Amino acid sequence: MTYIIVAILIVSLFLIATERHTNINKAAVSVFACTLGWVLYVCFGSDFVASQHSAEYLSFLDGVKPNSTAVKMYIAQDILLPYIGHAAEIVLFLVATMSIVNILYNNGCFDFLTLWIRTRNSKLLLWKLTAVAFFMSANLDNTATIVIMLTVTNAILIRTKDRMIYGAMVMTAVSFGGALTVIGDPVGLVLWNKGAITATDYTLSMLLPCLIAWTLPTAYMTLRLPDTVEVERATLPYRGDDTTLNIWQRLLMFLVGIGGLWFIPTFHDITKLPPFLGALCVLSLLWIVNELFNRKIFRVERSLRSDIPQQMQYNTIQKILYIIGVILALGVVAETGAMNWLAHHVDRFVGNVWGIGATAALASTVLDNFASFMTLVSLHDVSATDAYYGVGGDYWKAVSFGGAVGGSILCIGSIAGVMMMRMQGVSLKWYIRNITPLTLTAGIIAFIVLCLQLQA
Repeated sequence: MTYIIVAILIVSLFLIATERHTNINKAAVSVFACTLGWVLYVCFGSDFVASQHSAEYLSFLDGVKPNSTAVKMYIAQDILLPYIGHAAEIVLFLVATMSIVNILYNNGCFDFLTLWIRTRNSKLLLWKLTAVAFFMSANLDNTATIVIMLTVTNAILIRTKDRMIYGAMVMTAVSFGGALTVIGDPVGLVLWNKGAITATDYTLSMLLPCLIAWTLPTAYMTLRLPDTVEVERATLPYRGDDTTLNIWQRLLMFLVGIGGLWFIPTFHDITKLPPFLGALCVLSLLWIVNELFNRKIFRVERSLRSDIPQQMQYNTIQKILYIIGVILALGVVAETGAMNWLAHHVDRFVGNVWGIGATAALASTVLDNFASFMTLVSLHDVSATDAYYGVGGDYWKAVSFGGAVGGSILCIGSIAGVMMMRMQGVSLKWYIRNITPLTLTAGIIAFIVLCLQLQA
């Protein structure tokens, strides 16, 4: 049965990698794979429990005679539930941060970006767009950032060709900005929740490689751009009666939302509580400020219209389901003992920071970077004795950055890249011809810098 469960995972990973060709949603694939895997695991639960959790199961029985019902209860309560808890921590954090973005967006807190960024100087425009995308993605989820920044990009630029070039560079900045912090991307968030990294050490290790991976392609692209670019007129979007906030109120809400997200690592370090509780705390404070500032609207039984781009809401739901499916699917494979076999062979053939990072990058090039990342992370627990797998260990950082590099080499390797292709009308062939050489070169240089830092 172990072979069948592993085969289900392999087929599901193949379908995830070929989503663009099969048109089968990867969220649906991951959810179905995890459901089927756990059903098969329960059906043969006695064998798996006896081989993997015999001592814990005897303690659970507490003298009661083993039976099929007891096995199923043990699997549900002591094996499956911890994986659900891990997935819930990620999902609740994403729900809280996306709600924060929703409130800020609906109140026009990002509207000033369009006016500030707009310029006819093509090179300055590119640096402004990518810089804002880079630092925003370090604070917000990549899905929210890419939608906001591409919306800003399309509000500024007129020509489709310009939107494709600038949109691709914005996507690259978002990918490496998200890799900079523990809250910028689910990859860092998983490692943080796992206890494999600390927020400050992780950011300091990633800072220089991420800056290199963002600035090198951007600098080269500015050499290929003309001096000027056609832009739309500078106007703020009309919002009707859905908000009455003035500039200082919008700025205050922006500071509460973004500043609160920056405080989450400190909240976690002080309280040792899960990061999602800090995100929910920030959401509640921003929610209260929103209610106070818009009380006139709420008093007359009107609500803020949901002006947030529809693709952000739809893709967030898909992302949440996809994350749940991947974590639970890999969890059931781990419970069969197959991950121990894979970990042994991975350590044998690529048992160093260079090899594991290259493996993560290669896998993320064709497979979604979260799925490839979770597969490699699932191979090992955080070690108290081995520095390579310990807190802040080289293994976790190499896997994380390698996944970001792979996701930028081919844009189909990340959710941000896929969304960019849809919103900007970018084809994979165009991306490979115009962007891949830049991101590949910069990614290799940045990864070498990271490895030298880790081994110093």
